[in-house]
Amino acid sequence: MALVIEIADALVAVLNAEDFTQSFTATRRVRPSFEGVDMGDLHVTVTPRSFEAILVSRSVSQYDVQIDIGVQMKLPVDEDEDYGVANMCGLVEEIADFLDGKQLTGTGWKAAWLGPATNDPIYSTDHLAEKRLFTSVLTMTYRVLK
Repeated sequence: MALVIEIADALVAVLNAEDFTQSFTATRRVRPSFEGVDMGDLHVTVTPRSFEAILVSRSVSQYDVQIDIGVQMKLPVDEDEDYGVANMCGLVEEIADFLDGKQLTGTGWKAAWLGPATNDPIYSTDHLAEKRLFTSVLTMTYRVLK
């Protein structure tokens, strides 16, 4: 299996093994698509973003892999939008804090977190205005030597 997919799967496993303040089951997708899905539920989607390989010696290559973690939920109509956004931003921050410095492991590799986690923009104002949908993407970078 491709290294980027293995790293994304390892990230899903560590997220799903943790108890966060809001309950979710993270899933890995190569292309997030939520047509026909109930966006009233909290969705945490892990998607490979980029991959860079550099030969560092005759026998060792360095792989820098970026993985996106998408957090989405339609805010209830009867909920104050500011409260809902603040609540969801809190979850994104909680995920980032949990993953801060966390190494991932797989068959024959160990991925070191390079940090920092990036979250720019913090959430999509277009999704919020058009659909009342909170959408935030947290990007994590990991390095594997093998």
